Amino acid sequence: MSILPSFVQKKQADTTSLKVPAEYGIDFETGQLTGKKVYGLEAIKVWIWLCLQTERYRYQIYSQNYGVSLEQYIGQSPTEDFLNMDCRDEIEEAIMINPYITGIIEFEAVIVKNRVRMKFTVNTLLGEVRMDV
Repeated sequence: MSILPSFVQKKQADTTSLKVPAEYGIDFETGQLTGKKVYGLEAIKVWIWLCLQTERYRYQIYSQNYGVSLEQYIGQSPTEDFLNMDCRDEIEEAIMINPYITGIIEFEAVIVKNRVRMKFTVNTLLGEVRMDV
């Protein structure tokens, strides 16, 4: 016998089946909304991009599990080897809260003109998504 009311137990049972993800489309070059809804892998790509653009713990509207902690590298001079290890861990921890994402592979971080450029492939339940941020 459970201490939770029956309607709460029913809601928990319904979350085991995942729906097709949907997001509002984004132009990744400008960061502006496109005005169209996207579904499936494209929606997951939008979710990942938004998650990586949000610094963790900065905005109270988001849970403490959402976003990345990459501002710690500003003003630092980390090596590319260090970035490949630490950034991968930060990004993987951030995006793994999405139930559709199963992991990342082929991670590469390079320093280009005082900026870090990261390329990686995200494995999802719907297929693979290539990210370049």
